[in-house]
Amino acid sequence: MRVALFTETFLPKIDGIVTVTCLLLDHLAMRGIESVIVAPGRGVEQYNQTRVIGVPNIAFPLYPEIRVGPPTPNTYNALKAFRPDVAHFIHPILIGIPGMLMARRLDIPTVASFHLDVARIAHHYNMGFVEPLTDLLTRVIFNAADASLAPSRLIQQDMQSIGISNVRLWKRGVDAEKFNPRYRNADMRHLLSDGHPEDTLLLYVGRVSAEKQVDQIRAVLEQVPGTRLAVVGDGPARQAFEQHFEGLPARFVGYLKGQALSEAYASADIFVFPSALETFGLVVVEAMAAGLPVVASRVGGVRDVVQEGITGYTFDSGDVAAMVEGVRQIATSRARIQQMGRAARTYAETQTWAAMMDEVIDLYAELIAQRQATRERTSA
Repeated sequence: MRVALFTETFLPKIDGIVTVTCLLLDHLAMRGIESVIVAPGRGVEQYNQTRVIGVPNIAFPLYPEIRVGPPTPNTYNALKAFRPDVAHFIHPILIGIPGMLMARRLDIPTVASFHLDVARIAHHYNMGFVEPLTDLLTRVIFNAADASLAPSRLIQQDMQSIGISNVRLWKRGVDAEKFNPRYRNADMRHLLSDGHPEDTLLLYVGRVSAEKQVDQIRAVLEQVPGTRLAVVGDGPARQAFEQHFEGLPARFVGYLKGQALSEAYASADIFVFPSALETFGLVVVEAMAAGLPVVASRVGGVRDVVQEGITGYTFDSGDVAAMVEGVRQIATSRARIQQMGRAARTYAETQTWAAMMDEVIDLYAELIAQRQATRERTSA
């Protein structure tokens, strides 16, 4: 089996979409499946055993970390030379839509997976007038694929509600070895807590942008005594959020990766995630695997993974009072933090990436077989 992936964002950028994409490529390699990936060209020519077909691109003005640009005839020639059996589109937009046309010309089946709720992001940035058009385009693009994948039941329902058919679930897993309580580290806790390891350390990990609503955590620091915040990640709102937290016990440490990221998760006490928009919220399960109870908004897959009062608390996006109360309930004692953290870890251990990725490979095989049967009927 040969698999071609198309993505709008890839290394060296780091975010949830890139993480899932790399994990899929790793799993394909482990299963002995050849792959290539078409992505914005940013100097990465190979990932693991996967060749990267780079697409010329420029920085997106509103978010310079994102690079945009359409495929070229050279992209198609490289794809054709690879001779893929199936194409998987990681939320097709500027690269993916032309890629779907290429796949059609090559007569191979297609899978489109949903990773970014563009319509709701537009609404959050007071551009709600584009929602109907965005939903229409999303419906047309995803229905053009042979199968669509949603990362959570909530997103699956949303996709079906705008008219996307044949939507299957591709839930998210976690590497419970990489994200593990054993990485708890006194030096990392000292760094994240700005030299106050005795305090209750709240942690946020992810993109630092307006829709993540990290600024709302200020209310927790003001209303729950003995708490402080560490923000891991970067993005366009970082400077504004740093000014917003000025004078409060909050530290912005930027991107962390590898063992440093594992240590950051394991060295905190409570994971707080007030995001307004998510398709899943991969960092929530990573935090649970590291042994952290979670207080998170009910977005994406949060409701699928957090058990109220057992592994954490959830709240409606924007309900700051409920977020504050959730943290207060967990932070009542060190024993309470540890008890809920153990329950979170126990749940995360059941969510393996291998099972989730094998389901996608099974879907590839099913679609390839269907396409082959169609060709045989046509030739007959």
